[in-house]
Amino acid sequence: MSSSTPAQPLVRPAASPRVLWAALAVVGALLLLAYLVAFDQGAVSRSGMYLHELMHDGRHLLGVPCH
Repeated sequence: MSSSTPAQPLVRPAASPRVLWAALAVVGALLLLAYLVAFDQGAVSRSGMYLHELMHDGRHLLGVPCH
């Protein structure tokens, strides 16, 4: 008859869940940074003129129209 060994998974994951969560966090941080630099226009970065000017210079550096 059949043996009582547990079934083996057909496919093993390519990366561990920890690596996937870390990659997701990095992608999320990059998307947030891209939003702040390219589309924010000062709506979120009202904490001071230094942050606003830094994002404005980042727009010019990346070639994103801002005026």
